[in-house]
Amino acid sequence: MSENAIEISNLQKTYAPSGKSPEKVALHGIDLNIPKGSIFGLLGPNGAGKSTIINIMAGLVVKTSGTVKIWDLDIDKNPRNARSQIGIVPQEISFDPFFTPLGMLDIQAGLYGVPKNERQSEALLDLVGLKDKAHAYSRTLSGGMKRRLMVAKALVHTPPILVLDEPTAGVDVELRQMLWEKVRMLNAQGVTILLTTHYLEEAEELCDTIAIINHGKIVAHEEKETLLARIDNKGMTLRFDQEITNIPEGLDAYHPRKDGNRSITLRYSPQDQCVGEIIEVVQKAGLDICDISTDESDLEDVFLQLTRA
Repeated sequence: MSENAIEISNLQKTYAPSGKSPEKVALHGIDLNIPKGSIFGLLGPNGAGKSTIINIMAGLVVKTSGTVKIWDLDIDKNPRNARSQIGIVPQEISFDPFFTPLGMLDIQAGLYGVPKNERQSEALLDLVGLKDKAHAYSRTLSGGMKRRLMVAKALVHTPPILVLDEPTAGVDVELRQMLWEKVRMLNAQGVTILLTTHYLEEAEELCDTIAIINHGKIVAHEEKETLLARIDNKGMTLRFDQEITNIPEGLDAYHPRKDGNRSITLRYSPQDQCVGEIIEVVQKAGLDICDISTDESDLEDVFLQLTRA
């Protein structure tokens, strides 16, 4: 058995020309390995190719070439069993508004061939915090509740891999935190999570490995901490006990910027530049520092650097 839950090799997808639209290459030879038991983030701007990859795994889009294995099963050689290994929570919320959550989960389980005595519909509703809504019409649920119901629906056949495509789009902060908690709990139970999101703080909070895709190409695929270390750049704001009219000479290498009458913001690389040198220059200028604050580079900095092209 492979150590990877999903193995993608040289995956390509080209859409044929249609009408006035020319041929479009959506995926350029994607290589991607997602380890079992991980929370893996797949990030990228709109149109980068994230949904195309997910739709190929789900059988909704036919790939042009390459191989995709899900839990060691090739989607070409064993499509039905391969796709039964994943549960997908799509971006769009779609289900019959006249079904109850309990009835909806039972039907979904039946579609996957889960015997009645093995279905866990009530337990899944409890898992996502909807046990008290089991017999309500789904149309009466709030947007956040519907989003949680989609997660339960994806889990009816107990898949070892859960794909979350923008799971917290349009939900409030409280619900987002709740969904994060459920994702961590599922992962602790052994479920591999593939997460796509536009909320970079979400990926930074949850994921242990991250890939960034841009224009159909993987531009980064590393552990989160390694990826964050790509930008060795910090910000520092110095606040003084007096008003300053000019930026002291000797700070030009730190990209100085005045913030108000008493503060200067600088950028520096800890590997190449020493904070002590900055303080020494300021003191020689006769300024007394009353406060220092710093900020670290985050995933948003890395993302923007890699997807600007």
